[in-house]
Amino acid sequence: MTEPYWTQALTALLTPTILVFGSIIAYRQWRIAQNKLKLDLFEKRFQVYDVARGFLSSIMTSGKVNDEDLNKFLPGTREAKWLLNNDIATYFFEQIWTNAVKLQTLDTLLKDIRVVDERKKNVQQQGEIKKLLMAQFEVLDEKFGPFLKLGH
Repeated sequence: MTEPYWTQALTALLTPTILVFGSIIAYRQWRIAQNKLKLDLFEKRFQVYDVARGFLSSIMTSGKVNDEDLNKFLPGTREAKWLLNNDIATYFFEQIWTNAVKLQTLDTLLKDIRVVDERKKNVQQQGEIKKLLMAQFEVLDEKFGPFLKLGH
């Protein structure tokens, strides 16, 4: 007894149908993995951004650089070189870290300065550094903008 024609046709179509559905499932899993990678990378990059922004906020709030925040900044931004690019890592060191250390040094020296003109000069230098650090909020947003977009 032979099978009806339609069962032979269905049997012949079964393998390509399974292949198509399997391909669709594999593609969807690949897309999910890609999106998860983007999200994980975003979270790590945002942590670096948050550390830098928090450091600047602390300086602007207190007007001083405290050792605890300074010690959190370096390890918190160390991964920038690999998560973002070398330009941002260099920016962190040259613009934020160096100026924060200068501000802290000037503040420490101010306590021992007795000459009015020298105190005035010190305070002016601190003011210039604070203005420069205040401007870094905008620069930080510009530098991180391309890295923190979750395009679909």
